[in-house]
Amino acid sequence: MRNITLAQGEYLKAGQLPRQGVLPAKVVTAAAGIVEEVRERGDAALRDFCLKFDGVEMDDFRVDPSAMDAAIDRVDPEFVEAVKKAAAQIRDFHEREVRQSWITTRPDGTILGQKVTPLSAAGVYVPGGRAQYPSTVLMDVIPAKVAGVEKIVMVTPPQKEGGISPYTLAAAKVAGVDEIYAVGGAQAIAAVAYGTESIPKVDKIVGPGNAFVAAAKRIVSGDVGIDMVAGPSEVCVLSDDSANPVVVAADLMAQAEHDPLAACYLVTSSAELAQAVQEKLPAMVAASPRAEITAASLDNEGVVIVTPTLDQAIEAVNVIAPEHLELHCDDAVSLLGRIKNAGAIFIGHWSSEPLGDYVAGPNHTLPTGGTAVFSNPLGVDDFVKHSSIINYTKEGLEIDGPAVQVMAQAEGLWAHALSVGVRRKMLADGEEALNAVTPDELFAIAWSRILDTPKEA
Repeated sequence: MRNITLAQGEYLKAGQLPRQGVLPAKVVTAAAGIVEEVRERGDAALRDFCLKFDGVEMDDFRVDPSAMDAAIDRVDPEFVEAVKKAAAQIRDFHEREVRQSWITTRPDGTILGQKVTPLSAAGVYVPGGRAQYPSTVLMDVIPAKVAGVEKIVMVTPPQKEGGISPYTLAAAKVAGVDEIYAVGGAQAIAAVAYGTESIPKVDKIVGPGNAFVAAAKRIVSGDVGIDMVAGPSEVCVLSDDSANPVVVAADLMAQAEHDPLAACYLVTSSAELAQAVQEKLPAMVAASPRAEITAASLDNEGVVIVTPTLDQAIEAVNVIAPEHLELHCDDAVSLLGRIKNAGAIFIGHWSSEPLGDYVAGPNHTLPTGGTAVFSNPLGVDDFVKHSSIINYTKEGLEIDGPAVQVMAQAEGLWAHALSVGVRRKMLADGEEALNAVTPDELFAIAWSRILDTPKEA
């Protein structure tokens, strides 16, 4: 791991972090080519890409719904119970996010409000490359179900024999997926973004994936909604000298084993802890079945930041803006108000990040690569539309109309002012008088007086 030691009063700068950006240009170019092929050739292109990238010849992409039922009987009953427990707690959390349509009335009778409408169809991408992620099925599908989305379409890469992991299928059954298609990568994103002969178009695409998936989501964004452009997973552990080095090392490894590009940060005000953690890691990594991936992540993307004070450590965390943040500190709750940028915050020594990955309830689809500065975890709001409601009375128009006309004049939008002005004329003089207005009178109806020219600066 790379080591950074900050002096008293010195603060971490974003340029000191080894972030390379989510989307290399060559990946974007390749993804754009794949997307265009699928738009032009539909299922034929999907079959070519499945053979090229997954080594599988596909005749029918749709997975028979009975496979979900069968998967429940194929997997260990304890796994099914774990999935059901996780699903219940994820649902309970997201049900608290639901927002209702609302209406308010002004004294003049004007009605204003907001109408909340679920999306008609959502596409959920579930990775299936280095590992299977039934937890992602739950995290991405359940908020959509809670929001009231009518149809949820899941796409996920086929395994070598052309099927889907029974763990993924079982999770899809519990979560309530409507349709599953065995296709992955940028081609899957294009398929649900634009539709093919066999795969329906959706309104929004959510879910994590590799760089090609992320690039494809960015490319189709605007033609279809997306949740975020996610990069490799990351964790930041903030600790003082109360932390246990074995626990901290295990938590860093929990992210590192995802991907060689996963980023792991240890920020601590204890140089002794930083040294102890790094001494523990080699033997712990060697014991892992995913030692090669874990070691590559820690060696190339791992950073240890040692600060002289906890205050400086907290400031460093806010610069990192991590996807996952663990607070391994005494009185960790008291630090919460000072954390400005993090996708998910795990408070105290007992709050292992994998609890959030699987069963705690909050969503594990989170902003990565520092985007927690401005982005949010996936939630119910990602699956609804908010429409503004505006219903003016005559009295309300008369009260607000003059301000509209003045602002429209400042912006040089004469017809905007006229739209309000003719209504005010009709209210004042009647409909017959309005109908008798000559073109020459329209200018004064829109702009009853010319605004004073702005004074010299």
